[in-house]
Amino acid sequence: MSHRQQIVDADTQFFGSPVEHDGVEQPPAPAPRRRRGRRIALTVLLVLVVLAGCGMIAGGLYYRSIDSSIERVDAFDDVPEESRPQVVAKGAMNIMMLGSDSRDPENAGGSRSDTIILAHLPADRSSAQLISIPRDTWVPVPRSKDGRGGRDAKINAAYAWGGVPLMVQTVEQFTGVRIDHVTMVDFSGFKEIVDALGGIEIDVDQSFTSKHSLNPDGRREFVKGRQTMDGAAALDYARERYAFANGDFTRIKHQQQVIKAILDKAASGGTLSSPTKLNSFVRATASSVAVDKSLSLVDLAMELRGLRSGNLGFYTCPTKGTGRVGSESVVFADTAKAKKLFDAVRRDSVPEILAAGK
Repeated sequence: MSHRQQIVDADTQFFGSPVEHDGVEQPPAPAPRRRRGRRIALTVLLVLVVLAGCGMIAGGLYYRSIDSSIERVDAFDDVPEESRPQVVAKGAMNIMMLGSDSRDPENAGGSRSDTIILAHLPADRSSAQLISIPRDTWVPVPRSKDGRGGRDAKINAAYAWGGVPLMVQTVEQFTGVRIDHVTMVDFSGFKEIVDALGGIEIDVDQSFTSKHSLNPDGRREFVKGRQTMDGAAALDYARERYAFANGDFTRIKHQQQVIKAILDKAASGGTLSSPTKLNSFVRATASSVAVDKSLSLVDLAMELRGLRSGNLGFYTCPTKGTGRVGSESVVFADTAKAKKLFDAVRRDSVPEILAAGK
């Protein structure tokens, strides 16, 4: 089997068996194979950051052994260089995170990316800004190498038509920001990560009922207020969108809450004080991550060793709300406000990012 075929199989394994979705014809499903649940790539990075900052583990060999075990994907090979934005701010880094909720009943085929986050790391590495782009945002999708796309569509259709490279092209064209690296995520991995940490603290802002829960009856009640969630509850909380009038926007907010809570717990919980638990947690998580071929999570973690959740900013791409295009329910970007935000990202102007992201 060629390296490229291995990567294709890995991508299929991550996103699930392709199906027809929203009128987009997918290739036939491959033969079943044992699934490797991919955990949250950002969490792996941040946990390594915490380790580096706390000095819990000495020696670079440990970190390098983790880095060498991480699966790699071809993210940029088919992206035409002439179509890419130019680098404006040297030293800054922009990472595109693609997430799939493989347990979402509406996404059984898993052929699209449910979560798209542009993570901006300033040149001084003193903070990080994470900008979520709603998956239904209506954008021009470039034509893929094999001729698919080339029209307006929901932004997550780019993955169905051209995989990670076309997602890179689409996000770069939409934002004007050059993507330096890519990570691949499965939000179902919340469960294992949260359980490994012994639960997380979440402040639930409104009571609601999840009707797509991991519980046997498919229901879970969430009551307003601060509470400790185990892995199953955190996953239900992060994936629910049908219970809310603004659907995916609330889900984005909840996912951001869980990411922050995981980092807080990793930094302050018993994981860091137990070498055995720490080693098991980091290795199990790192072995489930997929990133582009040039990203070193370890090198980046060392650069970001002072980063904590208080230095993270969470934002959502400005929109004008939802509407319909033909038979599709879509999100319309507020292009003027989005341009202001992403221009600030491109120029690595953190104060302007903070102002535009309010």
